[in-house]
Amino acid sequence: MKKLIGALLAALSATAAAQDYPAREIHSICNFTAGSGADIIVRYYSDKLSKLAGKPVIVENRAGAQGLVATDYVAKSKPDGYTILVTPASSTLATAPHIFKHVPFDPLKDFAPVTTINSLAFTIAVDAAKPYRRIDDLVAALRTRRDDGFYGTQSNSGQVTGELFKQMRGLKTTYVPFKATGDALASLLGGEVDFLAVDATWASTMHPHKIRILAVTSARRSATLPEIPTLVEQGFPGFDISPWWGVVVPAGTPRPIVEKLAAWFNQINATAETRQFLARAALDVFPGSPESMAALLKTEIERWGRYVKLAKIEPQ
Repeated sequence: MKKLIGALLAALSATAAAQDYPAREIHSICNFTAGSGADIIVRYYSDKLSKLAGKPVIVENRAGAQGLVATDYVAKSKPDGYTILVTPASSTLATAPHIFKHVPFDPLKDFAPVTTINSLAFTIAVDAAKPYRRIDDLVAALRTRRDDGFYGTQSNSGQVTGELFKQMRGLKTTYVPFKATGDALASLLGGEVDFLAVDATWASTMHPHKIRILAVTSARRSATLPEIPTLVEQGFPGFDISPWWGVVVPAGTPRPIVEKLAAWFNQINATAETRQFLARAALDVFPGSPESMAALLKTEIERWGRYVKLAKIEPQ
């Protein structure tokens, strides 16, 4: 009886908390640096969320370790709905356990999924001043470099993209990690790396003036970059890396709050303004629910595990 009463009181408390939620500002954590493609996405959704929630949504950039720093921060935050993570979840949650020897959180146990929000492609990009027009041009140039040159990225998905690309062409190209896309761009334009494996959100803002996108990694061409061929079209059969974004909160966050957040994010996605914004950022709307995101995360952890093994990535 005591347990039943305790459970009933907890349920009533959670319901009351959700009714009052939010009573103060919400902190939206970004895995990457200000000005990055990820930061643009986080700030857009955070601004729209603040209007629906009626309270400020403050973006905090906690970059480092390809997203681990911010993700771990949220995992250890108070589960009250006032700390949320808008994140490229297929990278920071599904891929991370496979490419790091020590991940300080459990992607399935330490978070409550809220909803998926969008998906995107990655790109293979080079310095626009170079004469490369197709992937074969880049591959031929890499083969003239000592140990097949260098490539850079600032994310887990970018590393998987680069390593799969290498594996399918028998290249030894050295991976160079970057904390921020700005640093990666500087190294590309300075000739320190030969190509970047970066998200289409950021790459599309730099193309064609500073960088040239040679390929997208999705199975089909991007609606935003319809002139850019896929890797599949250029002789990489079955190549399909289409990372997706989602929202999570710390495990233990009251279910009514999770559902309220999910409804707000899906409301944001339902607007023509958001669809246009995402299209400009080379993204597609990917609505969901707490249940659908939880199921997807489980299957994606398995899928990205296969990708990492195929790419022969050694955990760092």
